[in-house]
Amino acid sequence: MEVKATLTEKAQRDYELIQRAVLNHDQKAYAELMDNYRDSLYFMMLKMTNSPYDAEDLTIEAFGKAFKRIQQYTPNYAFSTWLFKIASNNCIDFLRKKRNQFISIDSPYDNSDDDYSLEITSSDMSPEETFIEKQKGIMMRSIVERLKPHYKTLVELRYFKEYSYEEIAEELSLPLGTVKAQLFRARNLLYNMMKNKAESI
Repeated sequence: MEVKATLTEKAQRDYELIQRAVLNHDQKAYAELMDNYRDSLYFMMLKMTNSPYDAEDLTIEAFGKAFKRIQQYTPNYAFSTWLFKIASNNCIDFLRKKRNQFISIDSPYDNSDDDYSLEITSSDMSPEETFIEKQKGIMMRSIVERLKPHYKTLVELRYFKEYSYEEIAEELSLPLGTVKAQLFRARNLLYNMMKNKAESI
């Protein structure tokens, strides 16, 4: 595909990275694309969800979906526009599903009547839910064990011991920016590993 002359210098830079990623399977090109848009995409997700945890997960998902379909990208518009559209649509779907979880199936929403009831969910998990959560925890730990040692340590400190980014940086004597970047990479690896495991079941 020929790069459109109307693309900005930044858009042409991204297109060259995409070509390297697609044609040469260049992992550094993927990493550069992530570095270019990770923070801005995260803050867009944070603004839409108002949840740092959801924003982190949705950021990872957006990159995952974009990279999976990257061969479909055409230089008719900037990569950032294409990426943010994927992220936005994915986030809207997520928020819609999350909202629907709180609507009682016994009192479905009726467009003709705004007075619809919401089911108040109990904070106590049923035995089935407790079992499922336990199994998810076991699966997560088994996947974490397969990470490289430095990623494994970061994930254990952040999610199992619930350290803050600052505490991890102090514990490991690493710059705060390095901790955040490596944790983002670790989460991305975990997401792909869990997705592959789920698809194989």
